[in-house]
Amino acid sequence: MTESSAPRSGSLNRLQIIGRWIITEMESWDPESFNMEVQAYVEFGPEGRGRFQFCLVQGFMDYCVTERDGEPAVEWSWEGSDEMDPACGRGWAVLEKAGELRGRIFIHNGDDSAFTADRTE
Repeated sequence: MTESSAPRSGSLNRLQIIGRWIITEMESWDPESFNMEVQAYVEFGPEGRGRFQFCLVQGFMDYCVTERDGEPAVEWSWEGSDEMDPACGRGWAVLEKAGELRGRIFIHNGDDSAFTADRTE
């Protein structure tokens, strides 16, 4: 059985996370900052890969579905750039019952921030 075809009770099915999520809030930056270059987003593809961008940070992710504190979640590592300098880090998010994605993204040896995202149409 694969995680996407037969999730445990309460676990996140990969199909629930696939797609683009617009970042609506960030703990460390205001909307003008995190939407500086593009509308901030996090995107999960079907093969456990994804990407994101906020402020001048952009990255490519390798993610897996899991649980955090008994809640359906996704965790990832990433590499990319921060203001044109190489950067990497990690992140996680929990899919809330209301359909919001809430989590935290970390820049290795740098900032970290909680975020909230809504699925795009």
